Amino acid sequence: MKFFQRLGRSIMLPVAVLPVAAILSGISYWISSAAGGANIVSAFLGAAGGALLDNMPLLFAVGISIGMANKTDGTSALAGLVSWLTITTLLSPATMQNLLGLDDVADVNPAFGKVQNVFVGILAGLIGAWCYNKFKDTKLPDALSFFSGKRSVAILTAGVSLVAAVVLMFVWPVVYGALVTFGEWISTMGPFGAGLYGFMNRLLIPTGLHHALNSVFWFDVAGINDLVNFLNGTGTYGVTGQYMAGFFPIMMFGLPGAALAMYLTADSKRKKVTYGIMLSAAIASFFVGVTEPLEFSFMFVAPWLYLIHAVFTGISVMVAAMLPTRLGFGFSAGFIDMVLQWTNPMTQNPWILLLLGVGWFFIYFGTFYFLIKRFNLKTPGRGDELDEQDADNVGTSLTGYHGTAEKFIAALGGKDNIMDVDNCATRLRMEIADTSKVDEHALKRAGAAGTIKPGGHSVQVVYGLNVQFVKDAMEDIINDRTERIEAFRGASAAETGAVAGMLAPGVGGAAIAAGAAIEQHERAATDTPAIVRLRQPVAGTVVPLSEVPDPMFAQGTMGPGTAIDPTGDTIVAPADATVASVFPTGHAIGLALADGTELLIHVGIDTVDMKGDGFETLVKAGDIVTAGTPLLRFDAAKIRAAGHSAVTPIIVLNNESATVELT
Repeated sequence: MKFFQRLGRSIMLPVAVLPVAAILSGISYWISSAAGGANIVSAFLGAAGGALLDNMPLLFAVGISIGMANKTDGTSALAGLVSWLTITTLLSPATMQNLLGLDDVADVNPAFGKVQNVFVGILAGLIGAWCYNKFKDTKLPDALSFFSGKRSVAILTAGVSLVAAVVLMFVWPVVYGALVTFGEWISTMGPFGAGLYGFMNRLLIPTGLHHALNSVFWFDVAGINDLVNFLNGTGTYGVTGQYMAGFFPIMMFGLPGAALAMYLTADSKRKKVTYGIMLSAAIASFFVGVTEPLEFSFMFVAPWLYLIHAVFTGISVMVAAMLPTRLGFGFSAGFIDMVLQWTNPMTQNPWILLLLGVGWFFIYFGTFYFLIKRFNLKTPGRGDELDEQDADNVGTSLTGYHGTAEKFIAALGGKDNIMDVDNCATRLRMEIADTSKVDEHALKRAGAAGTIKPGGHSVQVVYGLNVQFVKDAMEDIINDRTERIEAFRGASAAETGAVAGMLAPGVGGAAIAAGAAIEQHERAATDTPAIVRLRQPVAGTVVPLSEVPDPMFAQGTMGPGTAIDPTGDTIVAPADATVASVFPTGHAIGLALADGTELLIHVGIDTVDMKGDGFETLVKAGDIVTAGTPLLRFDAAKIRAAGHSAVTPIIVLNNESATVELT
């Protein structure tokens, strides 16, 4: 079921572009019919809408390859396109004529003329996504290294698609032929057969095979020719149109009722997005009779609902066929076609379809609303909206800090009060809409070492070397993302926390840090007085921490320590230690000393704003260093030229009673 829910979310990507295209095509058809023929406006709008509707299977191939990939990447989209082109080209009538050695393309099995369908599009998308997930990190021998990694994906996708095409070469004609035979059989069963056709018509929508079935009833494959006879007025009054009339109540009223139910049952925080999707899809269904945007929104995430929808459609077609009402369409069973065909000589009592439609609206609405609520179905806007495209980013974003992040967000006045969030080496730097809503005591209880309001809308929250993880988790929550980290769940907190507690993102150890993120993050602070004797890490004048031109450091909010106004340009290790973190911009380094002391060396004040300009790191997280080992180089002149102080605080992060002595 998880696979189908993920597939359903992936399908929403191409489906989201269809409603407008459907409306454009419908308006084009309306204008053309009203004007008695095509004109510039109808041709323009028809081409615009048809550009998407006519290529819907291709949209599915690309969209699903993006959605089903473990990480959003254009490479997966290219793989889906490669798969689509490979399969459809190999199975095209012209290719099959050459492969089979036939004299005329007309001798090719007609099944191959229908190979560009949604089923093949979905298959191609799945092949592209699978190849991307499987081979994106493939390393080839040096001689072939140009094709390593992502460059190998499209090549391997083509190979897998060749195999799929060979299989379809034998399977597809059998499937297509079975559908035609089935259609010819049910055409002999009167209204019940019409209902059975309506049921199968909807049931085959996910695969695109409904077109093969439609050809039996709407065109002259088996002598029925319902659609053509209706439009030409050459059929039998009271009979012609029976395979089309029952679709009008469903498309114009039933499915919009389902859309309303899905909107009303959506989670409150996702109602706005759900409203946009459902409204546009309902408009397309009612006016134009294009139902795919609505149907694909729930057919994979709630397949039982789709089965019920297929049953309802079959009943509607059967009831309409039993009643003295007939109506046909040239495009689809929407409002536009109803108006245009209202006076067709084959039309019989079309007002009955409107009455039936009102009934179907309430049936769909009530059924969908009840089942969604009763069984907690994951229709659009409901349940866990994990964006699984980012699944392989979980280890690096470390959103297991959600507990702390949620408390921070609440203490900051909620998501809507946070205008921007960033971080430096140990603190969150945020822009808050209303700083009076910030609860400093709640932040402290949630794990903050301190809070400061420099002025205006700025608020800074000190957390420690793992602040990046908290910031990432806050962004996930603010953007309505939920991620779960399962890696290393079996490891103990002591095993994972001891390492992960000092790791920073982007510098290695992500998987271990992920395990630590699952456990409740605990700070290792102690109140035991201690003297921390260190080698002076950079040449310069030692100054008291109280003279550092930053209240976070000066007031001891970050922790006890000292500072240096540097004359040198290289920071060296002040003691034997393990490099715990190297901030991406290179202006700060975290160290874990042998006795467990966590140390922060922060070069300059507000130097995070320099984005790494003037800094060069010489070590990486996890390195074991001895006293005097160079850690980073910096350009003090650049720091001062940028308007910042070069004073470098040395802070003990996990012992508020410590005293730092430099030798």
